[in-house]
Amino acid sequence: MDKTITRADLTEALYEKVGLSRNESADLVESIINHVSDALVDGEHVKIASFGTFLVRDKAKRIGRNPKTGEEHEIPPRRVLVFRASQVLKQALVEDWKGGPLEAYIEAGDNDE
Repeated sequence: MDKTITRADLTEALYEKVGLSRNESADLVESIINHVSDALVDGEHVKIASFGTFLVRDKAKRIGRNPKTGEEHEIPPRRVLVFRASQVLKQALVEDWKGGPLEAYIEAGDNDE
């Protein structure tokens, strides 16, 4: 469950499931990642159906505080990357948890009635 999927994993999946050569698979993965990255740098939204949307938000400058000293300082404006999961992905995550610790907790609460 703690596995991180890498470019090599995506390349291998393309090789096994689509039948492209390893070099072609690696080139395709790189091309997709470059295309998505370029679009985000240009400020475009990237929507992948049944997965989610990547978008860049511009945050204005604001005043922040050091929690230890309470000293105020200005946080400069910046751009941040945001990911919003699609309803399909959210539902898949919920379905994956059914029967897991969250479901057991919810069912335990229902038995108190």
